Amino acid sequence: MKYNVDKQEKYTLFSLDEETLNSSNAPNLKSEFVILKNEGTKNLILDLSSVKFVDSSGLSAILTANRLWQDGGSFIVTGVAHENVQKLITISRLETVLKIIPTVSESIDFVFMEELEKDLKSDDKE
Repeated sequence: MKYNVDKQEKYTLFSLDEETLNSSNAPNLKSEFVILKNEGTKNLILDLSSVKFVDSSGLSAILTANRLWQDGGSFIVTGVAHENVQKLITISRLETVLKIIPTVSESIDFVFMEELEKDLKSDDKE
């Protein structure tokens, strides 16, 4: 499985460099998500710009990441550009479950806004 990981202070950008996300690479992707979570990645942005096809195993891997980051961090899916991927997400109604943001830069902005809101809320409690 080909991918790039860009770790920053507030987020990690995981760019999948595969045309398909299916039963052959989804288990490896799940493993990478677990490793990133265990390493303390607070916010994960999954860039699917290169992905042209996703099957149910791929969706399962994405949902695994969504579950892993429900404890206060953010999991964002970005780069859902290819029609087949968009259709599967729509048919599966995952747009109601996942945070899907069009571009990487907008996703990064979203993470920074969420972090700012959390900081402000914690200041209010003090």
